[in-house]
Amino acid sequence: MVIPDADKAILMVAFHFPPQRGSSGVQRTLKFSRYLGGHGWQPVVLSAHPRAYEHKGDDQLRDIPQDIVVHRAFALDSSRHLAVKRRYLSLLALPDRWVTWALGAVPAGLRLIRKHRPALIWSTYPIATAHLIGLALHRLTGIPWVADLRDPMTDVDYPTRRSVRAAYRWIEKQTVKHADRVVFTTPGALADYRKRYPELPPERLVLIENGYDEENFSEAAGLASAAAKEAGGPLVLVHSGIIYPAERDPSVFFDALASLLKEGRIGPETLQIRLRAAVHEDWLEGLIAQYGIGSIVSLAPHVPYREALTEMLTADGLLVLQGSSCNCQIPAKIYEYLRARRPVLALTDAAGDTAATLRQAGIDTIGPLDERDGAMASLMDFVMRVKAGNAPLPSDEVVRANSREARAARLAGLLDGLLAEKSAVAAKGLKV
Repeated sequence: MVIPDADKAILMVAFHFPPQRGSSGVQRTLKFSRYLGGHGWQPVVLSAHPRAYEHKGDDQLRDIPQDIVVHRAFALDSSRHLAVKRRYLSLLALPDRWVTWALGAVPAGLRLIRKHRPALIWSTYPIATAHLIGLALHRLTGIPWVADLRDPMTDVDYPTRRSVRAAYRWIEKQTVKHADRVVFTTPGALADYRKRYPELPPERLVLIENGYDEENFSEAAGLASAAAKEAGGPLVLVHSGIIYPAERDPSVFFDALASLLKEGRIGPETLQIRLRAAVHEDWLEGLIAQYGIGSIVSLAPHVPYREALTEMLTADGLLVLQGSSCNCQIPAKIYEYLRARRPVLALTDAAGDTAATLRQAGIDTIGPLDERDGAMASLMDFVMRVKAGNAPLPSDEVVRANSREARAARLAGLLDGLLAEKSAVAAKGLKV
């Protein structure tokens, strides 16, 4: 398949793409590839061979637009494919476990460029190798490059391993130096990088947040009506997605639950907290046992995406956990929570971007994740407001503004502007 000349092709370098599951990055690339076509851009996706994915599922393969090219280049997961007795050389995981993807993706990308003549290259984090590939293709071809950094790549102590942090920092510096635009998903990350790299022109750094997909929610709504909860029973509070041991550590919250349970202020007949697809189940099971809260906190397995959205639509409340170390980040599920229009309890730093986004949406049920008494008070206040039917919900206008389609329109505007800028520079050079 050759891209028609009427459309502007864009080469999208993305590790997270169906059938990979377990990362919000899947939705970002998938929906951009779906909606950019309505703005005159034809995506060509350069992803990884599915063998490299630790977690796979077929439920979103049908969401890939039929009219786009998807090439899955050679890639391995060093921790699984290059390990001997579960051990492998650290060099084989710099900058990450999927560095072998670059070996397949760079030559594959050059072939795709020769065939489809993309006007721009786009690469997306959080797999650092994706930006390594974007950098190589940009330097080899001179095609303008947009780096979707999303969140900060590095911090004082992140990544924790010194060698990995050094590799990330090198990629980060090369990315902001050579990319024509660097995109972030939160105001905090954008401001952080403006401070880190004050020499960069302001227009080089751009904000395009994550969002929700209305089409997926419309399909989930039909399932939700069939799965509507019967009246009575305990209030069900759902956390949907990964709970990271450091960034979203629920230990203090679990301690608060244990105290409330001991005092008789909550019980299995009044509250059930469901942690869906949390990934780190062994660790969480240990914490649940440690605090003796198994009667009210349960782990639930991964389910297909639309089923996860259905659960959001039918839950009594939705739970957000975000530590203060991630104040410059916003969980992508926040936007899906807003679209679900169910009450949200956010345990996060009041000074962070997550809390600010919720406040802007009119949601004030926010408490600390790292302070026991504050978490207790916030939970009890939330439960009382849900039962009374006066927990805050976002307006329709706020919800619509956070759609993936709206984000794709902003990305298309960025791409059009960059292309016009490059055309103007070229025309000026010809005149000279």
